[in-house]
Order: sequence, then structure tokens, then C-alpha cells
Amino acid sequence: MKSRFAIFIVTLFLLFFWVATSTATVEWDVAGTLNLKETPRDAAIALNGKWIFVLTDTGEILIYSSDGKLEGTISVGKDVEGIKAGPREDILLLTSGKDKQVQIITLDFIQEINVSGSPFKGKADAPVVIAAFNDFQ
Repeated sequence: MKSRFAIFIVTLFLLFFWVATSTATVEWDVAGTLNLKETPRDAAIALNGKWIFVLTDTGEILIYSSDGKLEGTISVGKDVEGIKAGPREDILLLTSGKDKQVQIITLDFIQEINVSGSPFKGKADAPVVIAAFNDFQ
């Protein structure tokens, strides 16, 4: 009985030693690179993967589309040290240790629609345009 227990202990020790010394192989690839004019301080990606947010040392958040195109900027101030995206794709959490704050900001992405040449009612230079897409099937 003692020899079975000793064999069990030795086998268990060898198993733990093998697990502790084995290494895993990780394959990776660079999916893209954003070349910036400013020094990045932090970065986050929206949960849907559509937007990439880069906080710079100058206190701006650069908003990139997933294909790397700069879509807009938000000025948040130099005291903001970090950003986190979520829990929805239109929410950013901004952290400031100096101010002892976490700001929750919501984003609205406004898309320009070219309506030139489209039929219209009212003034052609109206400040607001309502577009009705009724030709979808």
C-alpha cells in the first residue's frame, strides 16, 4: 500500500513539474497601425469594434473608424489620464487621478447625408433637412 502511495506522489509531482515547465505557443499578427501626430496616453476600442479611441498627451480623444480613418476629435483636457469604452458602444469612461474623477460621457455620431439634387419641399438652404427613405423594399 505504501509503494502505491509513493508511486502516486511521484507521479503527481512529475505531472505538476511538467505542467509548470511546459510553454504554450501563441501566434499573433499586427491587425493595423495608427500613425499619430501626438503622443498617445491611452487607447480603447468600442465593444462593437467600430470605433477606436486614442487619448493624447494634449488632452484630446482621437476617434478612428475600424479601418483607421480619423473621424473626429473631442477635447477633454490634459488632466484626463485614461479612457475605457463601454458598456455600450456610445459610452466612454474618462479617469483623472489629479481631479479624483471618473467622467461618463455619451457619444452621438452624426452622419452627413448628401441631399443635393434630391427633390425637396421648402427652402433649399434650410438649416434642417429631413430625409425620408421610402424606396426600400
